[in-house]
Amino acid sequence: MKRNNRDDSVFSRKIRAGNRRTYFIDVRPTRGRDYYITLTESTRKLNGERIERQRIFLYREDFNRFLEGLQDCINHVKEELLPDYDFEKFDRRQEEWEANREGYENKGFPSK
Repeated sequence: MKRNNRDDSVFSRKIRAGNRRTYFIDVRPTRGRDYYITLTESTRKLNGERIERQRIFLYREDFNRFLEGLQDCINHVKEELLPDYDFEKFDRRQEEWEANREGYENKGFPSK
C-alpha cells in the first residue's frame, strides 16, 4: 500500500497563493529521529484536472543558511527593487478570501 507523504507531517502550514497555487510547508520526521522540512508548490493546471507539484527538501544543517538567504532575497526585492509596492495588499486579500469562505461555509454550503 502506497503511503501518503502528507500523513507523515508532524507540523504543517498551508499558504494559498491565488486561485491555482498553494504552498505547503511541512515538518517531517526521518527514520533516525531527526526532522526535515519540505516546501511544496502545488499548481492546478488550466483544465483543473491535473495538479503539478514542485518540492524542496530542507535539512536541519541548512535551516539557518536557507532562512538567511531567503530573507536577504525578500529584503532586496522589497527595499531595493520594489520599494513603493504595497506587499501588505496580499495579506488583506487573503483575509478577505478567508472571511468570504467562512461566510459561505456558515450558510450550509460545503467547503471548497
